[in-house]
Amino acid sequence: MEPPTDPTRPTAMDKRLTLTALALLPLPLLAACGNESAGDSGSGNVGSAATKSSVTGVRWKVDSLTVGGKTEQAPDSAYLKIADNGEVDGNYGCNTFGSTAAFKADGIDFETARSTEMACGDAPMKFEKSFARALDTERFTAETTDDGKLTLTSGDGDTVELTEEKPAELYGTTWRIDSLVDHDVATSLPEAARGKAWFTLDKKAGTLSGSVGCNDISAKATVSEDEITLGNPRTTRKMCSDSLMAAERSLLELFKGTVEYRIDHRSITLTSENDAGVGAVADK
Repeated sequence: MEPPTDPTRPTAMDKRLTLTALALLPLPLLAACGNESAGDSGSGNVGSAATKSSVTGVRWKVDSLTVGGKTEQAPDSAYLKIADNGEVDGNYGCNTFGSTAAFKADGIDFETARSTEMACGDAPMKFEKSFARALDTERFTAETTDDGKLTLTSGDGDTVELTEEKPAELYGTTWRIDSLVDHDVATSLPEAARGKAWFTLDKKAGTLSGSVGCNDISAKATVSEDEITLGNPRTTRKMCSDSLMAAERSLLELFKGTVEYRIDHRSITLTSENDAGVGAVADK
């Protein structure tokens, strides 16, 4: 049973600070402070069979969250990473966040987080609220397995199930576009386009191919260091809803020019010279 709400105490969502930042990139992380530093328990246990060293330095994909006996499956973009010094970065399912973790003999405490404030669909936002609230109010014990699984368990028996996530490669990965970027401000794709826009890069053929929401697309792609030069796109000629076609036109603006790319583990951003671009995540 949850304790009575103290009206003078900010809620987890109230304490999240609004940042104008690219939602797919890690935020500046909060520094560990006071006596609750990340090194409090050294390399010892964190309230279970797991050690601090088995939990830190790994990007953990969030699989599910169980609160009060009810399980919610996590969106593909949800992850958690804890550095050895206690710095935390992650994604709640829509917005990225930064925090710190204090390692104690009886568990891990996550300090108040700050996050971006991008709006997404109902399902990821619902999960995001639950996940943010759980991390902000609970102390978790940790248990790891040899096959790359992590379970965080609160004193009330609530659990977060996670799996070690390997980084994605630039070539051969199906990148699912989930946001449009304009001068470092990211907004989610229109609902009609969600899950329909994607691309992949073929190193041998020197091409980018995929879908811009309604129509299939292909173009020459020359990669050099952190840039990709895209040729004139070839597309199919289907007509779709107005919102889908509007999103498609925005995506097509990236072609016939050079874009900078940045990969952050399993996320990628493509940004044009006029600071417009897209964000995408690697398909499972």
